[in-house]
Amino acid sequence: MAPDDWEDWLRLMATDGVGPTTARRLLAAFGPPAAIFAQRANTLAEVVGAVTAARLLGTPDGWEDLRARTREWLADPNHHLLALGDEAYPPALLTTPDPPPLLHVVGDPVALAAPRALAIVGSRNPTPQGADNARAFARALAGEGVCIVSGLAAGIDAAAHEGALDAGGQTVAVVGTGVDRVYPARHRALAHRIAHAGSVVSEYLLGTPPLPAHFPRRNRIIAGLSQGTLVVEAALGSGSLITAELATQMGREVFAIPGSIHSPQSRGCHALIRQGAKLVETAAHIHEELAGVWAQAPKSVPPPPAAMTGEAQDDPVLVALGYDPTPFDVLQARCGWDTARLQAHLLTLELDGRVQRLPGGRLQRLASA
Repeated sequence: MAPDDWEDWLRLMATDGVGPTTARRLLAAFGPPAAIFAQRANTLAEVVGAVTAARLLGTPDGWEDLRARTREWLADPNHHLLALGDEAYPPALLTTPDPPPLLHVVGDPVALAAPRALAIVGSRNPTPQGADNARAFARALAGEGVCIVSGLAAGIDAAAHEGALDAGGQTVAVVGTGVDRVYPARHRALAHRIAHAGSVVSEYLLGTPPLPAHFPRRNRIIAGLSQGTLVVEAALGSGSLITAELATQMGREVFAIPGSIHSPQSRGCHALIRQGAKLVETAAHIHEELAGVWAQAPKSVPPPPAAMTGEAQDDPVLVALGYDPTPFDVLQARCGWDTARLQAHLLTLELDGRVQRLPGGRLQRLASA
């Protein structure tokens, strides 16, 4: 993100009625936020309707306070804003169907792009054995260089973060509040430790309170940052099963630890196993399942070649795309690029108005490109 761009991104996401889906629709139609705000009301209304168009051209409620608070927050070198299209934006999220347009990060943003990452989630009220299992799995995996991703919640989440920290490893907490707030409050010290060993991240604006609807939403980020999700203990209908379902939809592996048939906290895991989740008893079982994925993971996602910033005809992705609607896998075969790199560059082309996505996951080069 250019130094002067963050206010436009913040204003976009602070506008009432603009969530991730609407923001991406606007970005695809008009380009970066500054270009969105330069449009006429009737032009915006064609994409988002008259009410949202009027809100976009007005001032969001509490805007001056939010802008001042965010500017002060960004003065800390340990605080970062990452927007879609930024080179530092986590490449794994670009392959998900609902990437957040703007992320607030406390800590090292590089942790969000860990080439080997596992989500560990579960009950907020685990059994003592469940908490011990979460801590032990996280400790073993983090000690071997795997980044542990969880949600800073009470119970299994906290145990997973603690296990990773005990091993001197890397861990990421995805929270359902603004990153300037810690929920539950008793995890404040844990959040500070996580920020020093990885990062705390949120799509929500500073000051956002812990509203119930935010936590299921943040689960897609937990699943999206990871190549697999381990459910340690979960009752039927718990939020952990939402994370597992989202991981399945994203094509990620799902693992579950079995427990007693008499324990309510085991029923969610048993349901996942019946649905095809991998039963695991040791960290080695996860390594066996993800070895191929982790072996292929790049150490980092290389930036696009310099030629891509020049004329459209020099862009190898546009050349490979041609002008006919093309499925992603066909384009990838033509380019020979890995998924994260290609998705990141396609997003840039969308924001530049050179490519559009069609129903069925197909892509088409626009005539102007």
